[in-house]
Amino acid sequence: MPEFRQDPVIGRWVIISVERARRPGNFIDPVNRRRRDDDQECDLCVKPDNPVYTLGDICVVRSRQSSSTPGQQTSSGQNGLYEVIKDAGIHETVIEMPEHVSNMADLSVGRISKIVQTYVARFDEIEQNTRLTHALIYKNYGLSQFAHHACSHIMAMPVASLEITEKLSGARQYFKDHKRCVYCDLVEREIRDKKRIVVETDDFLAVIPFAARFLFEIWIIPRKHHADFAQGIRGHEEDLAKILKIVLQKIKNGLDDTAYSWVIQTAPFRRQDASSPRPEVPRGEGAFGQRPGGSLREEPVGARGKWRTIDVDYHWHMELIPRLTRMAGFEKGSGFYICAIPPEEMAEYLRDKEI
Repeated sequence: MPEFRQDPVIGRWVIISVERARRPGNFIDPVNRRRRDDDQECDLCVKPDNPVYTLGDICVVRSRQSSSTPGQQTSSGQNGLYEVIKDAGIHETVIEMPEHVSNMADLSVGRISKIVQTYVARFDEIEQNTRLTHALIYKNYGLSQFAHHACSHIMAMPVASLEITEKLSGARQYFKDHKRCVYCDLVEREIRDKKRIVVETDDFLAVIPFAARFLFEIWIIPRKHHADFAQGIRGHEEDLAKILKIVLQKIKNGLDDTAYSWVIQTAPFRRQDASSPRPEVPRGEGAFGQRPGGSLREEPVGARGKWRTIDVDYHWHMELIPRLTRMAGFEKGSGFYICAIPPEEMAEYLRDKEI
């Protein structure tokens, strides 16, 4: 099982995973890899013996590195400087179909909807493990030099990453200043401007962010406010599948079937609040339905930076990043991102692409 080690300067947690280093080709530049779409040497084409979950022919298997049994969490320090967490975490792979298909863009809306339902079922079970704080769903397409079988991943960790902590802090500060959810305001503004919308459905909006970090970066944001993916998606699985397929097809056809990654950003688990009622979500009439507003208690609750206002100030969403460029020294050293095409032009290009 990997170790979680904390950077003592900025608090970032790093996963030290020895098993990952043993994977073939992991020290080869992914830009120079040649993707193989045949089924030779594809482990995922073989039906797994002991899946942890199935929904029809969708299978979920757990990594050998995962530690999912309750027990004592080991944390050690060295002169109060270095923090380590051992033997905690879950990594699961969702095998999206038994046949060897590579790109989720080629799956049906119905199958993608079932995959989303699988994510929800796994989240419901993983949340019962009290050692885990946050879970992330992600997909990498086209980054392997070996046969690539359509799959996605669920990672559950004992700590929240610096990325999600920054998002939570930013959303909380915006709510504190404006008494509204920043993502709900973003949805209303993008619908009003229309310049950065790629596609919209009844329940979701796909946009190029106003401050896009990467070429053709796309956010898929639910119109209806909810902090948690697993609860907020219920009843909207098919519509998410619909907009996700459209977006992936536009990337496939418009960007020469480029490699991409996507991630579902959701709030951390908040189990300790289960014994007491969550704060009532204040509602105000926005241009496109109900959204949070009003004032709530804002003091921290529980461990690891969970807030009482998280239900109203955070908003789950998806972030999709085509792998068209690489970060260079300036970006890595400064934290600034350089995007070579205005977001409005990228959105127009994808809007006009046939699927």
